[in-house]
Order: sequence, then C-alpha cells, then structure tokens
Amino acid sequence: MKTTKKAVVSGLAMIGAAVLLAGCGAAPESNGASADAGASDYLPCMVSDAGGFDDKSFNQLGKEGVDAAATELGSQTPIEVESQSETDYASNLQSLVDQGCNTIVTVGFLLAPAALESATANADVEYVSIDDTVDSDFDGQTDAPNIKPIIFDTAQAAYLAGYLAAGVSKTGVVGTFGGINIPTVTIFMDGFAQGVEKYNADNGTSVRVVGWDRAAQDGSFTGGFEANDTARQTAQAIIDQNVDVLLPVGGPIYQSAAVAIQDAGREIALVGVDADVYETDPSVGDLLLTSILKGIDVGTKDAIVAAGNGEFDAAPFVGTLENEGVGLAPYHDWSDRVPAELTAQVDALKADIISGTISVESYLAG
Repeated sequence: MKTTKKAVVSGLAMIGAAVLLAGCGAAPESNGASADAGASDYLPCMVSDAGGFDDKSFNQLGKEGVDAAATELGSQTPIEVESQSETDYASNLQSLVDQGCNTIVTVGFLLAPAALESATANADVEYVSIDDTVDSDFDGQTDAPNIKPIIFDTAQAAYLAGYLAAGVSKTGVVGTFGGINIPTVTIFMDGFAQGVEKYNADNGTSVRVVGWDRAAQDGSFTGGFEANDTARQTAQAIIDQNVDVLLPVGGPIYQSAAVAIQDAGREIALVGVDADVYETDPSVGDLLLTSILKGIDVGTKDAIVAAGNGEFDAAPFVGTLENEGVGLAPYHDWSDRVPAELTAQVDALKADIISGTISVESYLAG
C-alpha cells in the first residue's frame, strides 16, 4: 500500500497543472454514447466505494447529484450499487454495464483502477470519476476518453479551516487524522496545516498541529473509512495531546471522532469534510465548528445532465474557491464563539487565495 501510494502521489504532483489546464480548455467532442437516446431512455448509474451511500459525506453527495440529474432529465430511475469492500468494485461495475447503463459514476480514489479497466473495455459507456483523475501512467491526461474526472482542490478550503481552527483554539493545539494516506485525504490535512502556519505568522502565535507532518507527508491514519473502534482510538490519541479542534478526514470516521470528543468531557470542536455535516448529521451538530465542503452533488448533477442530453464532456472539473467547487460551511452553533475579527481574517484570506495573492500548496495546484 505504501509503495502504491508513493507512486500515485509522485504522479499526481506532476499532473496537477495539466489537469487544471484541461479543466479550463474547450469541451471535447461527446463520445455520443447517450446522444442516440432521448432523455427518457437514458440510464444513469453509480457505484459507491466501501463507505456506502449513507456515509453522510462524498458517497451520499454523489448519489444526491445523480438522483437530482435523473429527476431533471426525466430519465430512467438510476441504478445505484453499494460496495462492501474493494473486492466488489470490478464486479459491481460489470453488473452496471450488463444492465445497460449509459453513464456510470464511480466514487473515490480507490475505485479508479477498476473504473479505468471497465471504461477501456466498454468504450460506448460514459464514466464520471469522483475524486480521481484516472491517470495511471502520470502523463497529465485521463487514461480513457470516456471518463470525466470531478476533482477538488480542497487544500484551499482546508487552509481557511486551519486558520479558523488556530484562531478559536484555547489550548494552542489542533489535530487531524485520516482514513488512508492517499492524496484525496491528505490534501485536506495538508491544507489545514498550512492554514495554521499562516495564522501563526499573522498573529505571532505558535499553535501546533497534531496528526499530520507536512515535511514527512505522513501522520495518523485509521487504515480505512469505517466508523469503528480503531477510528475512535485514533481520535482519542490525538485528543489526549491537548487538542481542542479536530479534523477527521475519511467519510464516516467523523462519527468515531465525535464519540471520542463526547467522552473527553471538555469543549473540543469538530471540523467536518465533504458535506455540511451539521445538515447531514444533526446528531453531532453541537460539536461542529464548520465543514470543508466539496460540491460533489453539483458537479455530479451537471455531468449527468449533460450526458443525458447527449453532451457528455470528458474535460476534468476542478473545484476551487473561485468557482465555488470548494468552500467552508457556516459556523452554525459555533457562530457566537468565533470572534468577528477572526471571521474577517478568514474572509480576507479567501479573497487572497481567489486572487492568487496567496498560493496554497497541493497536488492539484497549478
């Protein structure tokens, strides 16, 4: 796993600029897979990663996007298949191909190899890849012309969250941990740490980050994306280092982090990822400082609506602060605990990132 991850990170670092340029270029010609059928005959489909559609995170958002697109198109009811483990990916994809799906949405970095194999074998089927460029040879191009990547430079929004976290911390220690050490997870952690560094530089403070080492590009990971005792113990180990703001990155693992926070018996703020977790999971709403958002639902819906109208566009979509593909959720219950001056600083940082005055490092940065 470590060898594979290092190779992937190296390749993604090289292709970042190329992907961004591709996202801004002219739309490629449709491959025509769904152009021959009216929208009512169009069949969109989706396969989740092992997190499942009820993860209250990126699988759920992707499903919401597919469902909304099908409603708008008046298409056939989407076929949506959950994966229980990585060994399900190839068979789930083949099942959707066999059922006549016109466009198949795949969710997550770990699904990309199976998606590429399926797309290569089925050139007449369109694929939408959430969270991966599907560039296994690292040449800066998606490896199959019938795959559209939907990816997110979440380091930009995580930078704002890190600055905010450092500003509200009373202990001077904030923390983060992830599911697996892969780029789509660590991009949050790295952006978060950069934001803390910026806060320290601006305010003469020395807030520490526990759980992620930017120099080593390594940190605390649970080994998967399940809400289980391993995730709770990982969160607890970070909390025990006097952390009072915690960012878990990896779908449902935030649920285990919430248990650890509640067990701690002191005020610790939780930062969500992907969706506005305050809205998707009110049971942890009182813990949430904010969430780092990805517009997965919007990006997926747009891609499926285009495909259903015979206008499939394989050019990558890259979500940024500028195009509102990433962002921060409202502070909700924490609003009265975030000083107005800090809110103004975060807003100014956002404007500076959009203008290019501040550059946030990530494998997707141009």
